[in-house]
Amino acid sequence: MALVPVILSGGKGTRLWPVSRELHPKPFIRLADGQSLIQKAFLRAASLPGVSHLVTVTNQTMSFKTMDEFRELDLPALDHGMVLEPAGRNTAPAFAAAAAVVAQRIDPQAVLLFLTADHMIQDLEAFQAAVVRAVELARQGRIVTFGIQPDGPETGYGYIEASGSDVLRFVEKPSLERATEFVDSGRYLWNSGMFCVRVDVAREALSTHAPDVLRAAEESVAAARVLEGQNEWQVALNEAAFTQAPDISIDHAVMEKTDKASVVPCDIGWSDIGSWSAFGNLFPSDARGNQLDGDVIAVELDNCYIHADGRVVGAIGLKDVVIVDTADALLVSQKDALPDIKRVIAQLEARGSDVHRIHRTAHRPWGTYTILEEADRFKIKRIVVHPGQSISLQMHHHRSEHWIVVSGTARVTKDEESFLVRSNESTYIPAGHKHRLENPGIIDLVMIEVQSGEYLGEDDIVRFADIYGRS
Repeated sequence: MALVPVILSGGKGTRLWPVSRELHPKPFIRLADGQSLIQKAFLRAASLPGVSHLVTVTNQTMSFKTMDEFRELDLPALDHGMVLEPAGRNTAPAFAAAAAVVAQRIDPQAVLLFLTADHMIQDLEAFQAAVVRAVELARQGRIVTFGIQPDGPETGYGYIEASGSDVLRFVEKPSLERATEFVDSGRYLWNSGMFCVRVDVAREALSTHAPDVLRAAEESVAAARVLEGQNEWQVALNEAAFTQAPDISIDHAVMEKTDKASVVPCDIGWSDIGSWSAFGNLFPSDARGNQLDGDVIAVELDNCYIHADGRVVGAIGLKDVVIVDTADALLVSQKDALPDIKRVIAQLEARGSDVHRIHRTAHRPWGTYTILEEADRFKIKRIVVHPGQSISLQMHHHRSEHWIVVSGTARVTKDEESFLVRSNESTYIPAGHKHRLENPGIIDLVMIEVQSGEYLGEDDIVRFADIYGRS
C-alpha cells in the first residue's frame, strides 16, 4: 500500500502582494535561504520514508513554472506527476481528480497524503512523526486531518474541536472572542488543510457526500490529455468535464459530513504565512523587533518588516509598518491594516492594470521575458529562450518587433523564410507577418526585443502553431 504525497498548489495569494501575484502566486515566493515555498513542500514530501511517487496538482498555466522550480532542486529518484487543472475549482475537485489519477496510474489502494504548496513547516522530525500516525489511521479506513496546536487566539484559521484523535466538529474562522475561548478550553486545534486517506476511502466518501464533484473529476481524468516523460508525466484534465465541478472545499464537501474523520494533533512549526507580518516572522529580528530582507538602511525603526528587491530602501522613524518593494510596485502599510490589501487589488483590477497579475519578469513554457522599459508606442524586453525551446508560430496585428541577439543563436522563421541570427546580429519582424523564434543551441538564447506600434498588449497574439498546446 504505497504512500503518495499530493501537493496542492493553487490560489492567487493576494495577501502577499506585490511579491505574490496571479501569475506568480505564493508558492513561488523565495525565502531567505533562496528556496521557494513549493520547493520546500516538494523536498518535505520526497523525504518521507518509503515515498517513490509524488503528485502535484496545479493550474495548467503554472505547470512549466512549477516544473522549473522542481528542476532547480537536487531531485531524489522518484516518479513525479502533475495533474493540471484547466480552471480553479477549490480543493474538493482537486482532491477528487488526484485520487482518480493515483488510482489509475499508481495504486488503487494507495494512501494519499494531501499537502499544501504554500505553508511553512519548520520541525521536519515532528512532521514526519505526525505523518506516520496519520498513515496508521488512514490504513484503518479513516479520513485524517492534521490539527495544529494553537499558540494563541487566531481569527484567520478554521478550528477543529477534538477529543484525542476523534473529530467532534469543524468551526469556521471565529471572532477574536471565540478564538480566545477555543484556545483557553484546550479542546481546539487549528485546521492545517492537510489530509491523509486511502484512495478507495476518498472516492467512497466523495460518492456519498459530493457525487457531483467526483463525477466531474473522474470524467475530466477519463478525457484528459496525457504527456509521458522519463520519471515525469502530466495529466491535463479535460476542461469541459472539470468545469462542471462545483467550487467547494474538501472541508465543506466531505470533512464536515463524514463519520470517518480523525485528527492528528501536532506541533510542527506550522504557519500558513497568510500576511506580511507572518512572513516577516520567518526572518531573524534585530534588537528592536525589526525583520529586514534585502538592502535596507534602518534608522529608529521598531517592529517593522521591510523587503527590498533590487534597490536600497531607507526607512526612518517608523513603528509597526510593513514595506515591500519590487521592481514595479511598492506596498507601505501599518501592520494592523494589512487585510486591506484586497482593496488595493480591487482598484488595480478596476483600472485594468496588470500589476496585480504579473511581474516584470514573466515565465513562459519556453523561458522568460522581462519588461525593461515601456511607454506610449514602445516596449523593451529581455527574452530568454531555453535550449531546444521555441515560441509559437504567431502574428501581431498592431506591433512590429526588432530582435537583437545578446548571446546564443536564434533560428528565426519569418513567413516562408527561415534563417539563423547569431550574437551581435539582429532582425526585424513587421506587424502582420507570421514569425517564430527557436533556440537550436545548447545554451540559453538571450535577446533584446524592441516593440513599436499603436497597441503593445500581450493579447495581440494570433497563434498558428504551438508545441505547448496553447490556443
